[in-house]
Amino acid sequence: MARSKYMIVLVFLTFFVMSLLTNILGPILPDIISSFRVSLTAAGFLAFAFFIAYGVMSVPAGFLVERFHEKPVMVWSFVASTLGALSFALFPGYLVAFVSWFVIGAGMAVLQVAVNPLLRVAGGEEQYAFYSTLSQFVFGSASFISPRIYSYLVVNLKQPAARQNPLLRTLRTLTPAQLPWVSIYWIFAACSVVMVIWLALSRFPQVQHTEDERAGSRDMYLSLARKRVVWLYFIAMFAYIGCEQGTADWISKFLYQYHGFDPQTTGADAISWFWGLLTAGCVGGMLLLKFFDSRRVLIGGAVGSLCCLSAALFGPARISLIAFPALNSVTEHHGSFSGILSTALMGGAIIPVIIGRIGDYAGLRSGMMFLYVTFGFVLSVGFWARPLITNATLSAIKKVPTAVV
Repeated sequence: MARSKYMIVLVFLTFFVMSLLTNILGPILPDIISSFRVSLTAAGFLAFAFFIAYGVMSVPAGFLVERFHEKPVMVWSFVASTLGALSFALFPGYLVAFVSWFVIGAGMAVLQVAVNPLLRVAGGEEQYAFYSTLSQFVFGSASFISPRIYSYLVVNLKQPAARQNPLLRTLRTLTPAQLPWVSIYWIFAACSVVMVIWLALSRFPQVQHTEDERAGSRDMYLSLARKRVVWLYFIAMFAYIGCEQGTADWISKFLYQYHGFDPQTTGADAISWFWGLLTAGCVGGMLLLKFFDSRRVLIGGAVGSLCCLSAALFGPARISLIAFPALNSVTEHHGSFSGILSTALMGGAIIPVIIGRIGDYAGLRSGMMFLYVTFGFVLSVGFWARPLITNATLSAIKKVPTAVV
């Protein structure tokens, strides 16, 4: 199959829907706590359900894609997310939410593995870096939009029926009056159904997986597991995802508990900007990499994040509201190593639970101080990492002598 703009658009749409479903927990966490009367620890276990599925499925997903190919795997992944979203929309409750998030997380993990090789083939090897970067912007834009959809639904479903549009009136009949925030799961279910149909009707290219995309053998994983550097990078990725999710999941609850901001409006807006600025930070990071060594950029970013974390946790209300959104050497078997690093996404499962557990005993502010540990480890990578290839900076390029003809 030749280069396909249609398939590129389909992959971008897949990334968009994945992000829409993935990063909604932070905005709805205060609602879950108040509606189901659960502790901070119990609320944190919902993030655990999603990311533990993500971590557990990352390596098996590679084998599934190699065995059954991209199209059926992606279709069934969205079937899983449909069932997960629909089950909670129909039977809202804490235990159902836990199972729902696990099922959705498993589907998203498999999708993550399937779409990247597809994007490489559809866009071409020579354009893969560009399209891969663009896909992250698409992913980030959905993370920015998702909390705003939630806020729109919750605020407007409280209005009299006569002032609502057909979508809101439909959701009003489907959603319990005392749980308007559950309405977003009907949106998720509808989006997943659309993706199932669209993917099923689409013609997919034949994908030949590169060495970096193959799941690898048992011996490869055992070989990598013996390397100290693999475990260091695993912990670093674990800590980074923990930083990201541990912050995003608890922003809204923190702003409500300590500063009285409405979690359904101001809290959701803060989380939206957190993901939006994370995406913008990627642009800034790419520009900085043209001028500075990647380790220095990492150190600068980590130090800046620690300063923002301190301002958010201990500053006054307005500073906290601004500072939270502002947070944001292996030589072989690269495909297997990527699978191991994907498993480190379990950091998003465990760190929010630790924060919630500490928060139940010593207050949420104390719980979120655990992020100093995870940000600290990310900072340490800038000092001990030894990249096989150092990023090319403009100053280094200028020093390379040109050949004389």
